[in-house]
This record gives sequence, C-alpha cells and structure tokens, in this order.
Amino acid sequence: MPSTPQEKINGVNGTHKDRSNLIPFSSRLKEGRALAQDVWSIFNAANLPSDCINLGQGYMNFSPPQWIKDAAEEALATVAANHYSHPRGRPRLRQALKNFYDPQFGRELDIESEILVTSGANEGQYSVFVAFLEQGDEVIMFEPFFDQYLPSVTFNGGVPVYVPLHPDMTKPKITSDDWKIDFDELRRAVTPRTKMIIINTPHNPVGKVFTRQELEGIAAIAEEFNLLVMCDEVYETLVFDGKEHVRFATLPGMFDRTVTVGSAGKIFAATGWRVGWLIGPKSIIQPTLAATTRIVFCTNSPLQEAAAAGVEEAHKRGFLQTQLREYSERRDILVKCFDELGLRYTLPEGTYFILLDISSITWPDDYPFPESVKGRGRDFRACWYIAMEIGVSSIPFYCEEHVGIGESFARFAFCKDIDTLKQAAERLRGLRRVVAQK
Repeated sequence: MPSTPQEKINGVNGTHKDRSNLIPFSSRLKEGRALAQDVWSIFNAANLPSDCINLGQGYMNFSPPQWIKDAAEEALATVAANHYSHPRGRPRLRQALKNFYDPQFGRELDIESEILVTSGANEGQYSVFVAFLEQGDEVIMFEPFFDQYLPSVTFNGGVPVYVPLHPDMTKPKITSDDWKIDFDELRRAVTPRTKMIIINTPHNPVGKVFTRQELEGIAAIAEEFNLLVMCDEVYETLVFDGKEHVRFATLPGMFDRTVTVGSAGKIFAATGWRVGWLIGPKSIIQPTLAATTRIVFCTNSPLQEAAAAGVEEAHKRGFLQTQLREYSERRDILVKCFDELGLRYTLPEGTYFILLDISSITWPDDYPFPESVKGRGRDFRACWYIAMEIGVSSIPFYCEEHVGIGESFARFAFCKDIDTLKQAAERLRGLRRVVAQK
C-alpha cells in the first residue's frame, strides 16, 4: 500500500529514521568526486590574473539599497537584535514573510509551523537533506544544476540522479524556454529508492522559468511516486519579458509535499548577510527546524531585522520593479556584445546568468592548461582560456554523466554594476580573434 506524504517524510512507521548505517562524513569526503578539485577551487581569484573581471561567481559588486542598510544599523543599536534569535527566525521577519507570501501562495501561512528562517538558502536546503535523507535515498536533479546541491545530498547519504534539460540547438537563437524536460526520461529516473526531486525555477545556470505545464508534469510524477519536492525559488523576483513565475507549491496537492526556498541575499543584493527562508507544511518544517538548530542554532539577529524591513518595504517602494529594470539593462549589455560577436547564447528569462555557447572558440594545441583543467570537459578549457587571454572569468557547468550536453556552454553572471559589465563586454569583443570561422 503506497505511503502518504506524511509517511514518506517520517518513515512508513512514522518513526525517527535510523542513521546508524550512514557512512561517516570523513569517509564520504574521500570518495571520488568529493576529493576532486571543484570548479570554485579552479576558477578563483588566486588562480586567475589579478585584473580579471569576475563574471563567473554570482555575487553582486554593489550594495543593498540604503534604506535596508539603515535598517541594519538601527537593529544594531538595539539590545535584543544583538543576541540570539529563536531558531525559527525573528518574529518580525517571519511575519513580514507571511504578509509577503500569503497572496502568492493563496493561503494563510502559519509563522510558527510553516516558515523557517535559515542562515542563507544554502544552509536551509542542507538542513532539509539532513532531516530527511537516509543512506541510499535517491534525489533527482535537473541538469545543469546549482553545484551546491551535489555535496549537500551526498554528505547526507543521498544518491544524485541526473535528468538533463535538453536545449533545442536547431534554432538560430534560443531562449531558456528552449531547454526542455524529457518526461519519459524523468519517469525512468524514478526508482523505489527515490525520495526527493529538486526543482530550481528560475533556474541557475540556464535562466529557465519552468512553465505551468512543465511543473504540472513534474507534480503528476511527484504525486504518483509520493516524492518530496524541494523548489528552489531564490531568483523569484528576477523574471524577465513578462514570463510567469509559477510557484510549484500552489499546484493542487503540492503544498503538503513541497518545501519552497527563498533568499534575502538574492532579492536585496545582500548575499553576505546569509539570510534565507523555507516555506512548507509543518511535516517538513518541523524536522528541518531540528536539523538547523543543531547546525547553526540560529541566524544572525540584526540582519534578520534588516531583511524584514526589506520584505516589508519592497512593494511600497517599488523596489522589485526598479530592480528588474536595472537587471534587464545589465543583461542587454552582454546580449549586445555576444550578438556583435556572432556567438550563440541562451537568452535567460530569469536569474542573472547567461549561458554562452563556447563551442566555436579555439586555442593553440599546445596551450599551457593547468593540471586541474586537463582531462575535464572542453568548457573547462574554454573558460580558462577566456579568463587568461581575454581577462573575463566565467564558469563551466555540467556533470560528468552528461558532459556531451553541457560542455558547449559557459556561464556568465550579469549581477554587476553597469561600468563593470561594459568593461567586460569590451574585453569579450577580443574573442573575435579566437572564434573559428564557419
């Protein structure tokens, strides 16, 4: 007899899960890819030219709005905000999140049981995995994927299962919507060990905003196989060209099996504040609270107060609309540059990333690539070459299983100020000399 969503979460018998058979962290760290040098270790400032413009990492080089920084200073001037917060999060922030999200979720959220503040979205996601994954549980990820999913899953005994998004390369110009799910492939990826599926919309690095029809297809599979769903929506306010952002948890029957992930860092250009949140049913939030309490105990108090001010004032000040216009302008700088170069790219309908098709970029056969790049996909070599010779860094995104799909693309971030992006575009025009003639 199939288990219910609640039983799927708690175990069929509703008991606490037995972790006695989990492989120790130190042993897992020594296995395979966990020991390999990751992309961030290769493409970092220490290894690249000192004047290289960093469009690889997705952090901003500008501050949050002054009125949010003022709220942080005001919080620091109080006594309470300089001390521990409840592990659930500051009451003001949870109430602000409730007011912000109630209309979007179409329900009255309970700030005591359905909203959890975490130390950044990443820690929140990690805490979900700590709470629910048992040794050998499989987690489906759409590829390419945000790289932190992989260690967060494997460190908790999970097994990643990759389902690639397929770009339609027959079109002369493609958008992020042209990266499609093969639902037969998705269905075949589900096994009796599948526990969870991760959805990232808007999607890093593709910029894809999953359509309602696509999400309904995923929802049908999640319901049929009784899967938990983590919906990473940290780029929720960066959706371009009138595209609709559909919240997966609002689809029929999905709230009870879904945890939705949000981020003050992404919304307010405050990634270093490490304030994120999770929204979901008590059956998911309560065990996750137990995990996050042991991992960090609580998130820093004054910046929660500042994030609360941001959430409270965002609509009143027209901040989200202004920010979207500014990001559209930033996106256009790189788009114009790539169009001038005649290079193919995926026009993102969300996030602040562009995937550039680097398959036509060439370099000398004897180019001195470092050992960390040799033996990796062509995209690793292209990103290294561009950083060294052009002076702009980008990031390769693929998993070894589907390298044939991913190695034609490099991710460029446009979450930088206008002057930096214009300077980067000027440098990138130097790619003309290394693009193979068709």
